[in-house]
Amino acid sequence: MVNKKLNKIGILGGSFDPPHAGHVYISKLALKKLKLNEVLWFVTKQNPLKKKAYLSKNLRIKLSRNILKNEKKIFVKLLNDKINSENTFNLLKNLKNKNKNSKLYFLMGADNMIKLHKWEKWKKIPSVAKIVVFARSNYSTLALKSVAAKRLQKEDWLYISGNKINISSSLIRNF
Repeated sequence: MVNKKLNKIGILGGSFDPPHAGHVYISKLALKKLKLNEVLWFVTKQNPLKKKAYLSKNLRIKLSRNILKNEKKIFVKLLNDKINSENTFNLLKNLKNKNKNSKLYFLMGADNMIKLHKWEKWKKIPSVAKIVVFARSNYSTLALKSVAAKRLQKEDWLYISGNKINISSSLIRNF
């Protein structure tokens, strides 16, 4: 029997409005800490919990590819249009179906963990991917005490602390 090595894929989804060094940092940290084979970025049309995107989706995709041009294991992928859904669970389920022999890790900043319980089908995410939450300045304590942190099983998610980069897309837009 051949023992095939498990392919481990990190998924970072979001509006990337605009993409920045913080996105790259947690992607690289995930590659290292979780021993991932690759990290895939999925640029969404619109975050349903936020106002209209500042930049067009096409520009955000172009900027994301540009910021990753020297990265060997981080890639921008387009799948939302193909599955006709902005729902994270549907995206992850589709990816899992296409990568049955892979382990998926859904990557997010601590700021997103705070609102995770407001996402559609959020409780189903661990059925297709392990949730990995990265520390962020001013958000970590709230994330660890969040509704989702309390309701998810301990084996369903992982918290990774590292250097907290104090950068966000909204901070860049407001500069």
